Amino acid sequence: MTKDLLGRHHAVLPDWLALYYEEPLEITHGEGRHVWDADGNRYLDFFGGILTTMTAHALPEVTKAISEQAGRILHSSTLYLNRPMVELAERIAELSGIPDARVFFTTSGTEANDTALLLATTYRRSNTVLAMRNSYHGRSFSAVGITGNRGWSPTSLSPLQTLYVHGGVRTRGPFAHLDDEEFITACVADLKDVLGHTRPPAALIAEPVQGVGGFTSGPDGLYAAFREVLAERGILWIADEVQTGWGRTGDHFWGWQAHARSGPPDILTFAKGIGNGMSIGGVVARAEVMNCLDANSISTFGGTQITIAAGLANLAYLLEHDLQGNARRVGGLLRERLRSVAAQVPHVREVRGRGLMLGIELTRPGTDEADPAAASAVLEAARDGGLLIGKGGGHDTSALRVAPPLTLTVAEAEEGAAILESALRSL
Repeated sequence: MTKDLLGRHHAVLPDWLALYYEEPLEITHGEGRHVWDADGNRYLDFFGGILTTMTAHALPEVTKAISEQAGRILHSSTLYLNRPMVELAERIAELSGIPDARVFFTTSGTEANDTALLLATTYRRSNTVLAMRNSYHGRSFSAVGITGNRGWSPTSLSPLQTLYVHGGVRTRGPFAHLDDEEFITACVADLKDVLGHTRPPAALIAEPVQGVGGFTSGPDGLYAAFREVLAERGILWIADEVQTGWGRTGDHFWGWQAHARSGPPDILTFAKGIGNGMSIGGVVARAEVMNCLDANSISTFGGTQITIAAGLANLAYLLEHDLQGNARRVGGLLRERLRSVAAQVPHVREVRGRGLMLGIELTRPGTDEADPAAASAVLEAARDGGLLIGKGGGHDTSALRVAPPLTLTVAEAEEGAAILESALRSL
């Protein structure tokens, strides 16, 4: 049955729509931190639909909210008042840390970042954008144009002039040998140098922890230092929190809070985990930036009632059960467990990340050369052991991505770490 479905997939879907595994997997249902495939095999899920199933599979509070809303009305569009949308916007505006915040809902992180770019370029009257090397911001034409990861950038054509600065990867590149303070100083100098060679940019867009790039990041405080330089020139800071938001990093509710010395970002984008699998994205910006558009705009499916019902229930559960704290505690245990394993596996260059957002970078033993074949082999071996994880990486890197639902228990973390240990040792 799976082979038949695979053939049908290839017959009607694009060749570039990638599938994991030599024998692709059809997931039919899930519960908690586990999913089952079409053959009845059970897996511990450490990737959560690419960080979308943030809380748990089939979380009763969320499924109940969806069911009840479906019995009332599914959708009406933003042309009509929408009570659930207003309620979720109020909660997110308060949580964002942005003063006088306004919230616009979209259906994905790509669309959220696309909207943020529209706002920034309109507000600043500039189509120049600063972005980070190794970054990923989505698959739309404008988002691809600012993505600093060759593997996810299929065209160089763009409506924007994009300039890339250093800092998104701490342990590679020309500044890797510096200590954290020196690293930040060097990145700020690079930023200032770039600004001296271009017309005034609209904004800097940055992921506090780079997702597709392999869960890499600069030192805490890097974007605060950038922010000081940007603010002097009126340049906006867009924090792409599509993967880092909602407490996943454990230490903070938003990734930007690790760089809070210079205040919150001007624009914040979110998506993925807030819907726990339902399609929600959005943008938060201070009012003067959000309201800068001088033409009509709506969102047909952004803020639709059934997805917002899921978001409200999911956010309430996350806050009431302190899932940020759980990500910090259980994620810390998992990280140290993986580091102890990595010390004995020559292929592992680094275990990095924070909370339940962990990356394992693989290289050819004794070198700094990426080993994508090893990453694929571990992905397969982990699946054979009953664990689903992800892959990532940027320029000449290969990494495994570990991002379980935030309700992960200590026992499940130990179970997953043991399977990963076996998979890594199999190299």
